[in-house]
This record gives sequence, structure tokens and C-alpha cells, in this order.
Amino acid sequence: MIGRMLVTVLVLAAIAAPPAVAKVTVGARAAGTTSTAGVEAAPAKCNPKRGTTSIGESWAQRRLSLPEVWELTKGAGVTVAVVDSGVDTRHPQLRGIRSIDLTSTGNRDCLGHGTAVAGIIAAAEMKGVPFTGVAPRAKLISIKQTEDGTGDVGRLAMAIVRAAQLGADVINVSVQASDQADLRNAVAYALAMDAVVVAAAGNVQKEDGTPAPAYPAAYEGVLSVGAAGPDGVRADSSNAVTPVSVLAPGRNVTSTWAGRAYREDLEGTSFAAPYVAGVVALVRARHPGLDNVRVRRRVELTADGGAGAGTGAGMVNPLLAVSAILPSEQVALAPRQAAPLPGNAVRPAPPEDSRAISISIWVALGALVVGVLVTVAGIAVPMGRRRGWRPGSVGNQT
Repeated sequence: MIGRMLVTVLVLAAIAAPPAVAKVTVGARAAGTTSTAGVEAAPAKCNPKRGTTSIGESWAQRRLSLPEVWELTKGAGVTVAVVDSGVDTRHPQLRGIRSIDLTSTGNRDCLGHGTAVAGIIAAAEMKGVPFTGVAPRAKLISIKQTEDGTGDVGRLAMAIVRAAQLGADVINVSVQASDQADLRNAVAYALAMDAVVVAAAGNVQKEDGTPAPAYPAAYEGVLSVGAAGPDGVRADSSNAVTPVSVLAPGRNVTSTWAGRAYREDLEGTSFAAPYVAGVVALVRARHPGLDNVRVRRRVELTADGGAGAGTGAGMVNPLLAVSAILPSEQVALAPRQAAPLPGNAVRPAPPEDSRAISISIWVALGALVVGVLVTVAGIAVPMGRRRGWRPGSVGNQT
């Protein structure tokens, strides 16, 4: 407890300093300017790209065999924080979400990005809708840290700290930023609070052609996620420079969208990360005794296997992540010795009654002798009669 309090004080002291003017980008091709004051002004219009109300079954849901996993767990009892652009809580599959705004622009989602991320993680089951989140029973907390797709690292760091303070078991960060001390400290704090931090590995910026490691995904202890297509192969847009833990669906992804709508054409590691965050929620619900390190290792060890740079352990495998028996989690312990019994726990045996035992023995022997005599008589007398034998008398003797 003292250790956690010390970490909290150090991290909050570091983040309380004026935020860095470093660029934070949400999504692969987000546009906008970097805020230097730490608070973004509300845009003139909140007009996310239009979605659709008609969708088909998601290939990602089939690929990950989610209905089979749901027979074991749906993530109930686990809290996932979505550090993003807000969530449209009017969407019928995203109601009841707690929303926190760090931008002073309200809880609305003017990008649709956060709404899509939230839907992939935990969109509720809905009759007649062929799309459901990976962990539909998990609880979501939306922490809005950007309004227009860009922001500053200071606010991103504060959002991660807030998520950890609220007790999030999983923190999804579909953001790519540069390495900054306050961001690094925020991630360290979240890990110390036993949260699993899941982050997008970032997308290749084709404008300059020189991809660089994306943070917080590149930090030690973070579950970094790359994007893959239906064939399980890493997408060309997925950053291979960032260390990758696992891959997840990141091409032609279906999810919820702002305006009570859906999208079926989402692409990038931003939408691969929430698939893994959902899987982590399932694992934490199924194995509540595992700490964040063991949860992360379980997700990595049960993946389908990677090949090449930027693939990590390969495509995430939710069913194995939830159900596999890992020898590394089985700790051999010496059997605990039983506590000694109290002196009065066992009553002493009563003293032997030698007289009763002696009488019983003689009675038994007598019965045995009588039985033998009866048996002999039963055999001898009939045989004598057949021979004409009769008992003799004194008068017949010569």
C-alpha cells in the first residue's frame, strides 16, 4: 500500500508540470493542430463522418470464434477504460457508460473514433444486430483526451492516470505519441496499479515514409497490438518498428459509430488494439487471480504464432487465452503440515475387562466342543445301525 501511494505521489507530481507540446495522434490519418495550452477549444461543428445502419456479420468476430469464448465468459466484473475521443453513449449498444472529459469540450464524440473503439471492446448484445463487442458484459469508462484527433502528451498521461485511479482493470490507448517523461510515468503508475495497458502499435505514416516507434505501445510492460487482415498476416499499414506483442483484426473492421450508426471499413492499429483489450477483459474475468503481468503473458503465449517483423506472437486467440492451462501458472507448493490435534480430540480407549474376555473364550471353546461331539455323533450312530450294532449290556458279557 505504501509503495502504491509513493508511486502515485511521484507520478502525479511529474504530470502536474506544464504539459509537453508533443503531438498526440488518434488514428492513422487524423488531422488537426497540436494544443499548446492543454485545453482545446470546441470546434465550430461536431460532424463525424456518416456511418451506416445496415451491417453484416464481422469477419473478425468469426475469425476469433467469439461465440465459443462467450460460453465461458463475457467479461462480467471487469472494467475497461477507453482513453480516446469520447463515446457516443446514445448508441443503443453503448449505453450506461461512465464518461469523463479532460478537454473541456463535453463528452460528445466528434470523431467517431472513441465510439468505434468502445464498440469493439464491449458493445452489448442486441437482438437482430450481427455485431457484438469482444467482452459484451464488461464495464466501460470513457476518458476523453482529444476533440479533433490531436492533443498533447500531458493530457494523454493524465487520462491514463485517471483511468488507473478509477480502478480500471484494462486501459485501451489507441493513440500514437512520442516518448515523454510524463507519459512514461503515467504508464508505470497504471502498471503498478495492476492495470493491463493495451496500446496501438501505430500506423505507418506514408507522407514521410519513416515510421518511428509509437508510444505508449513501445514501453516495457505494455501489450502492444499490430493490425492484421482476415488471413492473419500483418497489414502493410501496421507499424513494424514498434515492438509488437500480438496482432488483431485491423482491416475492414466493423464497429459502432457516432450518430447511433456503424462502420464496416475501419482500418489501423487503433481498431486492432481494442480487440486485444476485449480479450484481456475476458481473461481477467475468467482468471481473476492473475496479475497484469501474467495476463499479458497468457495473451502472448496463446496467440497463433507470428512470422516476421511487427507480428509479435501472431494473431490473438481469445479461446486459448481464456481456456489454456499454462504450466508456468501452476506453482508447485509443499503440502502444508496439519496442525496438531488438541489433547482431548481423541478419547482414550476403555480399559480391557479381562474377566469378561476369559468367560467369552471359555464359552466359545465349550460351544466348539459341543458342536464337534454333535457332528461326530451324527455320523457314527447311523453307521452303527446299518451294521446291526446295538448298545451292549452287562448281562450279555461273557
